[in-house]
Amino acid sequence: MLEDAQGLEITTDSKAAIAAINNFIDQALSYGKNAEAVIRQGIAADPDCAIIHAYAAAYYLSQENAQAWQQAKPHLEAAQQQLPRITEREQLYVQAIAAWAERAIDRAIALHEAITKKFPRDLISVQQGQYHYFYLGDQERLLSIAKKVLPENLENHYLYGMVAFGLEQCHRLQEAEAMGRIATSMNRYDPWAHHAVAHVMETQGRVDEGIAWMENLADTWENCNSMLYTHNWWHIALYYLEQGNANKVLALYDSHVWGRAQKYSPKDQVGAIALLLRLELRGFDVGNRWQKLSAYLLPRLHEHALPFQDLHYIYALARAERTDWLEQMWLSIQQHALTVNPFLRQHWTEITIPCAKGMVAHANGDWSEAVAKLQPVLPRLSQIGGSHAQRVLFEQVYRDALLRIQKQSQIYFLGTAKREKFAAI
Repeated sequence: MLEDAQGLEITTDSKAAIAAINNFIDQALSYGKNAEAVIRQGIAADPDCAIIHAYAAAYYLSQENAQAWQQAKPHLEAAQQQLPRITEREQLYVQAIAAWAERAIDRAIALHEAITKKFPRDLISVQQGQYHYFYLGDQERLLSIAKKVLPENLENHYLYGMVAFGLEQCHRLQEAEAMGRIATSMNRYDPWAHHAVAHVMETQGRVDEGIAWMENLADTWENCNSMLYTHNWWHIALYYLEQGNANKVLALYDSHVWGRAQKYSPKDQVGAIALLLRLELRGFDVGNRWQKLSAYLLPRLHEHALPFQDLHYIYALARAERTDWLEQMWLSIQQHALTVNPFLRQHWTEITIPCAKGMVAHANGDWSEAVAKLQPVLPRLSQIGGSHAQRVLFEQVYRDALLRIQKQSQIYFLGTAKREKFAAI
């Protein structure tokens, strides 16, 4: 039995497997683009190492798409076969990933919390606990799970970035920026810390500072996976959108937010959809980009990995006028809402479905329906995940529909007044 770089025991005698595990830990915490290759190296070094198989399963589950979830299954089975002979921490971790695969997110969270309490050096478990809390909209516990292990990891800049993001989501902006800057000063190649500070500056309206902060660090993102690479550039695009520079935003969309990704993963697609919608809400023409983007959404119609993602997909399908796909997805969402486990069902039936109706109505120009469906769910949208910066989009859609109704009313009343004046002459 050997130890990884975190000082945690691993059930393996292979130094090559340990080297791969250490490399994977760094890849995962830095959102690196080579995580999958590193996992394969570890499995090749020790095919019976449970934790590397569990890491592989977690990696594929985090892709949040049907193909990757299928790829996770054999690795999870391989890890579970080793349960009787591995350490307590490894057992808890394998069980947490198994719960995730079963969409039993409440059980997965409980297991990550147990690992955090007993093994506070396990930052991979902390990171995945944060991930689940993020998509449940539980900002306080997203912060708590990272902050409580800080005393045992004071030398680890990745944890500072994780705490920074939790602080920002809890509206503790000054503390969040300080923590993110500490992480970046410890290691300039910490894209999650950069991201946390970007959120702070965006919230505070510090547009020029935000552009300078992110663009000065953008060279360090070349080794990021497509999710964080495109997402950090998405934040830069939002700054330029605040300046009203649509040409720059569209250029960034084409080169870094959408055009950069080769596989067009769910999170890349969500970011691209959100950016196109924001541009249109500001009155800018996005050309035929809805049609081009929506062509990649066919595999998403029946996945329903996250409510937050589905709300973006269904808007894009409606906006691109892909009626057949839209109808398929709409029926599939309703069926999924009835069959998903009870812990998640309420999020789908009470929030996601009404919100989806409102988003489709807006895409189709039915402003009254959009307002009617979106208004009741806006206060609860945090429960389906996404950051403040991401969720504000739904409020913008609601306000846009409301303004359009008001303009229609003004035009109607002005027209009526003119007709009455003409009739009186």
